Amino acid sequence: MTILDEINANKRREVAAAKAKISLEELKLSPFFKRTPHSLKAALQAEGASGIIAEFKTKSPSKGEINSLVEVTEVTSAYVAAGVSGLSVLTDQQYFGGSFENLAKARFANPHTPILRKDFMLDPYQVYEAKAHGADLILLIAASLSKEEMLLLSETAKELGLEVLVEVHTEEEIEKLNPLVDLVGVNNRNLKTFEVDVETSVRLSKQLPADMVRISESGLSSVENIHYLRKAGFDGFLMGENFMKSENPGKACAEFISKL
Repeated sequence: MTILDEINANKRREVAAAKAKISLEELKLSPFFKRTPHSLKAALQAEGASGIIAEFKTKSPSKGEINSLVEVTEVTSAYVAAGVSGLSVLTDQQYFGGSFENLAKARFANPHTPILRKDFMLDPYQVYEAKAHGADLILLIAASLSKEEMLLLSETAKELGLEVLVEVHTEEEIEKLNPLVDLVGVNNRNLKTFEVDVETSVRLSKQLPADMVRISESGLSSVENIHYLRKAGFDGFLMGENFMKSENPGKACAEFISKL
């Protein structure tokens, strides 16, 4: 069993427990259901956009604890002040130290910035959770879903006005894309070995539809990485650990973007 298999099995148990505790009708009562979501796709394509999607996560399976001393409102506000195009907030607690509280706090602190609910989405119920806690888009990991499951989750997202970001790691996973997908993220980290190779983005980008908005994920640590990937057709760059591992993630983000 891979770490992804383990996480997905745990996630299914979490979702079953959540369904038993909070109904869809209760989720729909959230004030966030009345708001119009923002478009990350539009933000990334806007003239002068930095393209940086800064992530708030305090730990990960590959790195362990990254930074448990920082507060989500302070960090995400600093990210936005630095000029990011979007935010990514982890909501998986067990493996990434995330929470819905963090997502909601980021939303309140940054009302005009697109926010991704970063989690392992396996059930339409989770899409309603994302909407109920202020997310603008969801992440679908192709390695975790069949083509049919991905379509169902995409349809649910569209019904709720949310954008869909699909993460791929291999050429085979690209075959699972559907017309409702707004953005494709190429994860440079091998989910089996955890090795990171930026060339994964470049290689898979050539296989994607020409008009697809592309995001490169994982292992991005230098301005040179960003310039290189822009030339390869990428509009977005998801960066978490590079900023979060510093004592002041917001400052690290601002310094990075200033160099772009």
